[in-house]
Amino acid sequence: MTNQKTTVGDSIKRFRTEKGLSLEALVQSSGLPATTITAIEEHETTPPLGQIVALASALNVSIGDLMDHSANAPFSITRNNGGPIVSRFGETSANYSYESLCGSKQNRQMEPFLVSLAPGNDPLEANQHVGEEILYILEGQVEVSLSGHVDILNPGDTICYDSTLPHIVRCHGDKPARLFAVIYAKKDLFLV
Repeated sequence: MTNQKTTVGDSIKRFRTEKGLSLEALVQSSGLPATTITAIEEHETTPPLGQIVALASALNVSIGDLMDHSANAPFSITRNNGGPIVSRFGETSANYSYESLCGSKQNRQMEPFLVSLAPGNDPLEANQHVGEEILYILEGQVEVSLSGHVDILNPGDTICYDSTLPHIVRCHGDKPARLFAVIYAKKDLFLV
């Protein structure tokens, strides 16, 4: 993967400011705590994909707009190790990072990522958001906790699920894992 970093917090703060939304208004519309949004905007943490979906919905922008604001083409090619990387736990930890694969494709409703998971026992909270997800395991083992069901996925395994179900995805064992993930969050799913 490339060393380019996407600053999701800057995008969230920029859209919030452009739309004239207070922090309290974003809290109300996203369902996320003010402390979480502030930590994201101040680069103290990077949100998991579920929080990005919630914030995109609350800001009425695409997930891709929060990841990369250069979506202006009818197609997108991302070369090997060429997509923007977002670290799940900020600069100090590399337990979870994702690489956006379609940054320049405009009006997209699917968001594909390469996700890297490092071994570790970091306690994770269940995530849930609008849409659907597909995970295809490329390397290593991945533990998926989905609405009370826990399973270990191996290279070549795929799981598809409704993202509104509480879910946790993490590395299983002592070797890193990589997976291809697609989040489908059609824009009209955001509109209330």
